[in-house]
Amino acid sequence: MSEPNLSETLFKPRFKHPETSTLVRRFNPGNASSVQSALDGKNIPHWYRMINRLMWIWRGVSPQEILDVQARIVMSQAERTDAELYDTVIGYRGGNWIYEWARQAMLWQQKAGQETDDALSGRHWLHASNLYSIAAYPHLKGDDLAEQAQALANRAYEEAAQRLPVSMRELEFTIPGGPSVSGFLHMPPGESPFPTVLMCGGLDSLQSDYFNLYENYFAPRGIAMLTLDMPSIGFSSKWKLTQDSSFLHQHVLKALPTIPWVDHTRVAAFGFRFGANVAVRLAYLESQRLRAVACIGPVVHSLLSDPQRQASVPEMYLDVLASSLGMHDASDDALRVELNRYSLKTQGLLGRRCPTPMLSAFWQNDPFSPPEESQLITSSSADGKLLPVAFNPVYRNFDKALKEIAGWINHRFS
Repeated sequence: MSEPNLSETLFKPRFKHPETSTLVRRFNPGNASSVQSALDGKNIPHWYRMINRLMWIWRGVSPQEILDVQARIVMSQAERTDAELYDTVIGYRGGNWIYEWARQAMLWQQKAGQETDDALSGRHWLHASNLYSIAAYPHLKGDDLAEQAQALANRAYEEAAQRLPVSMRELEFTIPGGPSVSGFLHMPPGESPFPTVLMCGGLDSLQSDYFNLYENYFAPRGIAMLTLDMPSIGFSSKWKLTQDSSFLHQHVLKALPTIPWVDHTRVAAFGFRFGANVAVRLAYLESQRLRAVACIGPVVHSLLSDPQRQASVPEMYLDVLASSLGMHDASDDALRVELNRYSLKTQGLLGRRCPTPMLSAFWQNDPFSPPEESQLITSSSADGKLLPVAFNPVYRNFDKALKEIAGWINHRFS
């Protein structure tokens, strides 16, 4: 069967692969206190990665499956880069984070291949895609095994789309000065062209992670969703993240009038975490092309400019930022100086009046994005809406917030 063979070919050991936690060598890193956030999960003792249960469950992975894979990692006796951290097993073998999650994905991939019902097979492929994405998490540059898992996640996503009752097209966009990038256009039933949301995801996720967002929140309202990987990740991995963080999304936005399925007069941007940096930037630079911008847990100023806040977030998250900026050997001081340039307030955008309607959702004690961040966004907009989200019950409130955001965007399309 071709699918397992692809997995075997990709993961065939050719040399000693670098272990994920060693890829970013920041000097004088601090020790973050315990952190829990709805969008990023928790930094649990003895784990390098944040364990992001809410988002993984939201994407369709069961709590039991998460615990089963974690247990296999914990029980491994293999050599680790750091004996204190479970998920630092060296090499593609039992106990290694990428190996265990990819192995779990392959089980679902095999189920998909054996399933005669197309819709059920599609669901299994989608499940495999989500697991491959978790295998690649947190998507650091230079992580060879993670990049192979990303390729399998995208492959599984394409297989799922062929079988699910959803219309999806992979689109290629030409970007000046470098390689083209690919995005997925998800379309609801009905007559095109459709009002469309341009999805701007976080730096630790793939564009294929947002199928649930489309299926449960946008498709029922007749809204299409166009996804694009952030610079340095997935299909956009050849692009480094720069202070012009919205560069790729901006060129995609400009190309939308040439896409027959998209109503380019009714387009909104939706940003998760650092993706909000892209979305809000677009609100200022491309206000004539956007009806609205929505953000959830935005990273646009505080985390990028406040050393105290940076010192309080987990090492993994700072590694993700450093990796995206191409600063694999930087001191924390050098990283702070560079991150400050990514603040939209430092850039002279946020705080100025913006004609684009902007909504920003926030959690009260979010370590990555304080309420003032969302207040700054909405007060800068000519038509701003602030959306507080209560933490508990976390899943139900997250769902409620997304429904409200989808309704708000839909109203701006009317």
